[in-house]
Amino acid sequence: MTTGTGPIGALRGLLGPRHAGHSVAADHLGALSLPVGDDGVVIGHDAEGRPQLMGLHRPEPYEVLLIGGLWTAQVLALRTAGTGARVAVETGRAQAWATLVQAAGAGLECITLHEVGKVPPMGATVGSPVLVVRDCGMRPPRGRTVSSPWQSVLTLLPYLSPVAPRLIRSSSLVGIQRVSPDEAAQVGKILGLSHRETEALPTLADSVTLWCAGRDRHWVMTAGTDAESGLLGSARRVD
Repeated sequence: MTTGTGPIGALRGLLGPRHAGHSVAADHLGALSLPVGDDGVVIGHDAEGRPQLMGLHRPEPYEVLLIGGLWTAQVLALRTAGTGARVAVETGRAQAWATLVQAAGAGLECITLHEVGKVPPMGATVGSPVLVVRDCGMRPPRGRTVSSPWQSVLTLLPYLSPVAPRLIRSSSLVGIQRVSPDEAAQVGKILGLSHRETEALPTLADSVTLWCAGRDRHWVMTAGTDAESGLLGSARRVD
């Protein structure tokens, strides 16, 4: 796929925090223990098969909106937990998340479930970042679940709703999966999408998302790993 301005590139606008370089003597390398970097969660691949990253662990508040399916949100939650972050899911359909929560973390509470409006303070830090997934229906209520340093919030909307324009404008990153032509026209106007991008939205496959960060546009295909597919099934837009 291509955007209206050319081939899809790496998600430069979505990468997490970068750090200044350090040097160390070669004979000291054996004493180092290197953690997995915090540059991002692999959310899929572009049309050329290059991995695409979403930087969720940030020293400033970060809001993400996904207008799409539960399957994609759950894959993102699993992969974020796989980076060592804690994931709190605020949802009114706990049964849809129960199997995932039980399977994640091999018994550790890396993903926790909370009723709508009842996510406790998570105490996010640079060493213990948090992703809050808000799966609260078409009209997620305003509440105390807000983004903060090292705590990002991903809000899932199954379709456009009256609150969607506000959430789109307040989010740093917006993902759109397949929507109706009328919804595509609304989203395209708010985000300033090209005519070609807007027309493509109603035709997307279940596994494809258009991610928008400012003026950057990236088409990403998310394919489940064997473990993810065994747990969640195949990619689907509608649950």
